[in-house]
Amino acid sequence: MPLKSLNVFTIFSMLGFTFLILFISGFLDFPSVSNSIIQPINQQPTSSGPESGPDPFTNLISAFRKWDSQVGCARFKEKQIGFVSVQSNGSSSLQKVGGESELECRELKMKHVSVLVKGWTWIPDNLDNLYSCRCGLSCLWTKSSVLADKPDALFFETTTPPLQRRSGDPLRVYMDLEAGRKRSGVDDIFISYHAKDDVQATYAGALFHNGRNYHVSFSKNNDTLVYWSSSRCLPQRNRLAKQLLSLLPHHSFGKCLNNVGGLDMALSLYPECANDASVTPKWWDHLHCAMSHYKFVLAIENTATESYVTEKLFYALDAGAVPIYFGAPNVWDLVPPHSIIDGSKFNSLEDLASYIKSLANDPVAYAEYHAWRRCGVLGNYGKTRAVSLDTLPCRLCEAVSRKGGRNAKAS
Repeated sequence: MPLKSLNVFTIFSMLGFTFLILFISGFLDFPSVSNSIIQPINQQPTSSGPESGPDPFTNLISAFRKWDSQVGCARFKEKQIGFVSVQSNGSSSLQKVGGESELECRELKMKHVSVLVKGWTWIPDNLDNLYSCRCGLSCLWTKSSVLADKPDALFFETTTPPLQRRSGDPLRVYMDLEAGRKRSGVDDIFISYHAKDDVQATYAGALFHNGRNYHVSFSKNNDTLVYWSSSRCLPQRNRLAKQLLSLLPHHSFGKCLNNVGGLDMALSLYPECANDASVTPKWWDHLHCAMSHYKFVLAIENTATESYVTEKLFYALDAGAVPIYFGAPNVWDLVPPHSIIDGSKFNSLEDLASYIKSLANDPVAYAEYHAWRRCGVLGNYGKTRAVSLDTLPCRLCEAVSRKGGRNAKAS
């Protein structure tokens, strides 16, 4: 039997009143708009420590101790679970490093490979060595035509390989680590920084560190926050650097926007960075040491290209500074979790500068940018280093072995 209209109205009125009472008393809670939106993993977070006033710290170790007491590695690891899992789910930005399974080892057609480096190359001489690689493969990498008189492959970087390769000739290897990734057109194996090419070689790793002063300062400048050094004054990069640095106290070394009175002023400011008093220093000898005195290092790539993440960023990480980065859109695929300030994530340079100034006065929040190293939360960074120039000899020798070296089909 249908209800009378008065009864229906009464029932709905009572339900509405009950609902209102529950909402006001807090039993029902609707999420706010800001809480209901999923925050991007790479968004720059706020301080992990308690609310407090500015603390313009200079001692990095003291900042670490405050972070340990207020946050700690256990909480940091929990916070980064989502980021690390996203990185680990088959990122296409990095080539897979082979294991020693029977199937993978069976692909190798040679047990020993020799690579002869031809002409000038950025790769330093200290890479020359005899390497023991996976699956029992040995790899000779050398610039000596005496040690490798019958090489299985010829390596070129700044010179063009032979136009033709006849049967029995060495394979032609060409490397271009610049943003353009230009093949020679006559190579059998191509090396670049990108995972899509034959062999990947990232800029991470320690290869270029030999012979440099690696004194890392525990004391950080608080009056001068940012280190910047560039001697290739590209208009677009210079414009961006000038705009940002005008908002922040900084030291600009190098030829571009220099504000320290000369190109070699780093040693005047930081005499402990001198490697050997009897040798005339080169600017790169004290690069990392000078960087380590600053809380932040501005790192702007020549061009914003996928996977093109160069030493500009990795030097800053190695020096114990926090990079302010502008460059590769997929940079988070190649760096440790919460290790850099991604300039592209801010609405304006003014917002970025404000964040940097705030971070410089918050030892707990600043220390969290170093937690990846102290807590061993590397994410994809371990893989980035595994395919760096440091490991290139073995990985190239494996590629040569898979093709059969001199026995490969002529091209």
